Amino acid sequence: MNLHAITVPQDPKELQKNIIDAAAVYLACGLDPKKSTIFVQGEVAQHAELAWVLSTMTPLGWLNRMTQFKEKSADNENLGLYSYPVLMAADIILYKADLVPVGEDQKQHLELTRDIAGAFNRRFNAEYFKLPEPMILKEVKRIMSLQDGTKKMSKSDESDLSRINLEDTSDAIVKKVKKAKTDSLTTISFDENRPEIYNLLNIFSAITGKLPQDIANEYETSGFGKFKGDLAENLVEKLKPIQENLARFKQDQSYIKQVLADGKNQASEIAVKTRNEVFSLVGLS
Repeated sequence: MNLHAITVPQDPKELQKNIIDAAAVYLACGLDPKKSTIFVQGEVAQHAELAWVLSTMTPLGWLNRMTQFKEKSADNENLGLYSYPVLMAADIILYKADLVPVGEDQKQHLELTRDIAGAFNRRFNAEYFKLPEPMILKEVKRIMSLQDGTKKMSKSDESDLSRINLEDTSDAIVKKVKKAKTDSLTTISFDENRPEIYNLLNIFSAITGKLPQDIANEYETSGFGKFKGDLAENLVEKLKPIQENLARFKQDQSYIKQVLADGKNQASEIAVKTRNEVFSLVGLS
């Protein structure tokens, strides 16, 4: 998503490094290039071309309602950030996706995508674009900061203690979990009104497959020390194979670049076809 990335200032060399690192993470987490098409957004020009067409039929009122723009624009107002959701819509419907895996915080963007796709279909009296549905894991809709249960866990947070990074050492993971914010109550319960412990239980659930309520029952009177210690141990164990894969892939950047080149070719076959059909409907070709 390098086109999205430049809506905030980027160091060009760092951006290129981040692209390779992101691809390495996808591969390390188990995405198989034989089953999944992995490519760099900006290398498939049809994303930007379709975004322009869609922007001509997206009312400003729809964009004005986007909460993420309001949150991010205080320090960085620009047209790219404002129209970010239109490009996101193009990313999705360019490939006529049925389901889109999103976090709960991205659901509004997907709703806008459906609105834009519908507007296009009505404008040209054709059921051309599908209206994609969100695929949200109900058990872990959103992972929150370890230091503030009301804020999303993010790499952009100033505090490194707020998140678990894939390349964190075992000691760092243990330290972060032990320092994770809780509250003044002595028992452990799965309660949305206790955002910090609610978040930790959701994380525990995600890495073990157990229901968060069952975990809360198990540790109800065990104390936060025991709970956090076991959570950290499970996190370390869960992330270990991913970290080993990540180190291996980062040592073979030629392979990563080949995966991205192959992905570009595969994505372009679909993207060019959609772009040409859209341009024909609109009257641009």
